[in-house]
Amino acid sequence: MNAPAATSLSAVSDDICTTCSYRHDRRVEGRCRPDDACIQVKSGRRIDRFLRNNPDLASRYKHDEFLETRAIAARYISQAELLELISDPDETVRRAVAARLPPEELSPLLQDPDREVRITVADRLPASRVEALVQDEDYMVRTLVARRIAKGRWFRMIYDKDRLVREAVAQRLPEPSLSLMSDDPEAEIRRIVAQRLPEAFLYLMLEDADWVVRYYVAERAPLAVLDKLLEDVEPDVREMAQMRLAAATATRT
Repeated sequence: MNAPAATSLSAVSDDICTTCSYRHDRRVEGRCRPDDACIQVKSGRRIDRFLRNNPDLASRYKHDEFLETRAIAARYISQAELLELISDPDETVRRAVAARLPPEELSPLLQDPDREVRITVADRLPASRVEALVQDEDYMVRTLVARRIAKGRWFRMIYDKDRLVREAVAQRLPEPSLSLMSDDPEAEIRRIVAQRLPEAFLYLMLEDADWVVRYYVAERAPLAVLDKLLEDVEPDVREMAQMRLAAATATRT
């Protein structure tokens, strides 16, 4: 039952090789094969194997009409040649370019219309330069910026409109500055703040609307302010405050 298909595949392979200019050298040398490593077949896997075996030929295909061929060729051409593809009409190609260009050459891609290209740029720029994307329209780009931006430059992102961005800021912001985020509209972020905020500033969160935040405050706040949590509506918060005060009393006696 499978014999006709095998015969057909063999015929197609022979056909491809018959018209291919590499049949007398690369094929003979074992550097290409229609069912495994072939530039003629519209298969990303085979094209990649062909160019991996023959990287010296990649330049010939950097402007190929098949976008996947161009994107794969971008992995093997020189970095100088990559600049020719920086404005390629397809984002897949530009992503490949962004992944390989030297960081100092990435500036033209800061405003690329494709967010994945800009994410790649944000991931590869030096921390000292990634601030250029701090106002990017896409929250994933800004989140990556918040995770990588140079120390002391987070302040512009404290009030970002997206929760994930502010969460990344809350995880990195210097502890003395965390009080600026103690009233963030998202409970998840205030929980991060309550766990990192210096103890002396935890009084700012004693009346937080989220009971988990108040629990973290009860765990860490100075004993002098814990009285305010002894009648908290949440049993776990009251219990934590009572336990800490009782332990302090026992220590003194």
